[in-house]
Amino acid sequence: MGMDPPGQVHELPRWSRDTGNSIMKRVCVIDGQGGGIGAAVIKGLRARWGESMEIWAIGTNAVATSQMLRAGANRGATGENALVKSVAAADLVLGPVSISWPNAMMGEVTPRMAEAITSAPAPKILLPLHQERVSLVGASREPLPHLVEEIVNRYVKEGLKDV
Repeated sequence: MGMDPPGQVHELPRWSRDTGNSIMKRVCVIDGQGGGIGAAVIKGLRARWGESMEIWAIGTNAVATSQMLRAGANRGATGENALVKSVAAADLVLGPVSISWPNAMMGEVTPRMAEAITSAPAPKILLPLHQERVSLVGASREPLPHLVEEIVNRYVKEGLKDV
């Protein structure tokens, strides 16, 4: 699949899984601790896709949610129950890989959160960034700006095509 020039804003197809009516795609960006990864992803999404998608910022804590809202998310919520309910309604889930690991992010990711994320029907695009004592063999060691560019310019388009 060819890549479009950076900075070009695209319109995504819009439809409802339940009714077939036209709606915006809902992308959940999940982050914890300081929210810097999620904020960078949201800024990248807005730069590339403009307002053609609804971005929900789901933080494992209030600071992370606040940072992602400042970055341009449409809505934000914090905590376990908000995450569980939001990922079930998402068309796409984005965040660092550690959001799928129970007790990651110094315990901010609860087992229920990790289960909800991995069980959600939406495609998940996870960045290989974490602070846990884990090695991801074969994962790129690219800096965050390069990973965000790859998510925004390639994976979001692919992840939403079959939703």
